[in-house]
Amino acid sequence: MAETKKTVVLGASSNPARYSYLAVQRLRAHNHPVTAIGRRVGQVADVNITKDHLQENDVDTITLYLNPKNQVEYYDYILNLHPKRIIFNPGTENEELMQKAKENNIKPVIACTLVMLGTGQY
Repeated sequence: MAETKKTVVLGASSNPARYSYLAVQRLRAHNHPVTAIGRRVGQVADVNITKDHLQENDVDTITLYLNPKNQVEYYDYILNLHPKRIIFNPGTENEELMQKAKENNIKPVIACTLVMLGTGQY
């Protein structure tokens, strides 16, 4: 069985038309533990979406679905979770956060979570 990677989906949405919704669904389909944080509370599959900055341990990945302007309020939260990597999905690329990640030994990855899951690269 493949290794599971605790993932925080930042910018999660309960709207089925959003990529963050699909990401939560597919992460769960691959048995990855997911914490979903969004602008509004809701639910995707068996995952509750919260607005709270939940403190998690052993976070492998943060996958971003927020534009760079909306990421700023989460900088400290992201860095304090000490993930191994941050996936910058299309439209979320942010040089400032990428630099902060590198300074904190966090690997920035410019990619699409859905493609990574679909091709076995997650």
